[in-house]
Amino acid sequence: MLSIDPKEIPTAKLQGYLQGAVGPRPIAFASTLDRNNVPNLSPFSFFNVFSANPPIMVFSPARRVRNNTTKHTLINVELNREVVINVVNYDIVQQASLSSTEYADGVNEFEKSGLTMIASDVVKPFRVKESPVQFECKVKDIIALGDEGGAGNLVICEVVKIHVDETILDENGAIDQNKIDLVSRMGGNWYSRANMGLFEVEKPLTTLGIGVDSIPDFVKTCGVFNGNDLGKLGNVETLPTEEEISAFIKEDFEIKGLLSADDDDKKYKKAKEYLDKNEVLKAWKILLAKKDF
Repeated sequence: MLSIDPKEIPTAKLQGYLQGAVGPRPIAFASTLDRNNVPNLSPFSFFNVFSANPPIMVFSPARRVRNNTTKHTLINVELNREVVINVVNYDIVQQASLSSTEYADGVNEFEKSGLTMIASDVVKPFRVKESPVQFECKVKDIIALGDEGGAGNLVICEVVKIHVDETILDENGAIDQNKIDLVSRMGGNWYSRANMGLFEVEKPLTTLGIGVDSIPDFVKTCGVFNGNDLGKLGNVETLPTEEEISAFIKEDFEIKGLLSADDDDKKYKKAKEYLDKNEVLKAWKILLAKKDF
């Protein structure tokens, strides 16, 4: 049995042990507004429900371990005292992960993740249309647990309005746990799908994904790619160059023949096959390839 004194190991390593052992953890997909009313969207897995009367949820945007800075979500809830907590199901997990990229202050993560803003009824922050359950919340209190990197900040939220997608309800009007298809966080890049088990989501930590808003319209509107596919496509730092695309095509006779056939539908479906295997750059290369390569 390995015995560890938390004070004797680096915070990043300690965090790894904590997150690897304490799970699966539900995800609070928190929507807030900044000082200029620009929307912000970010997922947090230090989260749960703690009371029904009053209805209280708590999530914790921790100070960054590497440089002890605070996250935009914390700054926003301190300023405005309002938040919408959206739940994350499997259909939006890649887009939720993409929104966790540390974009600059003032960047709208709804646009970067390709998710849809809809107005709330009681609070000012927007809801995520694609989320099956959305909780409009007033922030009752914020408790700082420390002032060093890795320290949590408990954001205590009272639910003032709930929105539930009726398609996830059973015949008795209760939430069907198979239909809601929730996902949760484990350690590292691992997630758990409640009704199917473990899967990985590649998550950028130091690079910025180009975002779904940078994906060409012909890709987004072709009808082949779902939200998770778009999340993967948006989660690359740069697009492949013409030289890289040309080399890829020359190495693969199947791709060369597919492009010669000038069949966009087949091209999109081949890109979809690559995405299903998490070969994202290959998907991009075939999507951006021209017939005369």
